Amino acid sequence: MRARRRPVAIPLWVTVPAVVALAFLVLPLAALAGKADWATIGESITSQASLQALWLSIWTATLATIICAVIGLPLASFIASLGRRWAAVLRAVATIPLLLPPMVGGVALLYLLGRNGWLGKPFAGWGWQIPFTSGAVVVAEVFVALPFLVLTAESAIRGLDRELVDAASSMGASSWQTFRWVTLPIAGPAVAAGLTLTFARAMGEFGATALFAGNAQGVTRTMPLAIYTAFNGAGVEQADAIALSLLLFVVALAVLIVARGWRVDAVR
Repeated sequence: MRARRRPVAIPLWVTVPAVVALAFLVLPLAALAGKADWATIGESITSQASLQALWLSIWTATLATIICAVIGLPLASFIASLGRRWAAVLRAVATIPLLLPPMVGGVALLYLLGRNGWLGKPFAGWGWQIPFTSGAVVVAEVFVALPFLVLTAESAIRGLDRELVDAASSMGASSWQTFRWVTLPIAGPAVAAGLTLTFARAMGEFGATALFAGNAQGVTRTMPLAIYTAFNGAGVEQADAIALSLLLFVVALAVLIVARGWRVDAVR
């Protein structure tokens, strides 16, 4: 059995700014919950506009997460296979969407896939239009959420015990078999946690979606956009916006609990 780690000793005065920081995080959420009309919150969430925004957010975030898994896991594995210098370079590239303001991501996607963009112009010639469609929502979500999976999975794969990989290779396993039966099962909990965080980030995406996909009800108006629209006096009622805000909070909390569970499993 593992010995329980002793808590870190800290000076007493540290608790004061710690409490202030905790209050800074908790009180706005408490104020949001206090503003909600709990008697009608079920009706607010099930209104037509709310359901449209909720359904659009769920299926676009789900599809974005699947796409991130399909392209993100290979990228994470590739980075993990490189030497320290090149891995650091590609890891920095993968981190860029986390550092950019979301609006900048939307502008960048427009210049790439817009009507006159690098790829958007030939796509338009073939009759394909990506901006201001539901597909644009998915693209924006993939752009901002992909780093969460890549960085989490790459760290887990790089930290694998090389002796296990070498043992599988020495027993005649191909690189694919080693990846499928050794690497993925061991890194699986961390990958699952990364996918969970990816889904949560996609559900909460706002800035890049607003610029690249627009804010059309039933087409591109996800939950964050519906909340923003309501507080600007159009579309969804403010009571519905508060209900959707609380629903997003519950989703985020559930994601953290699930991700924490996977993380605990990963270190057992």
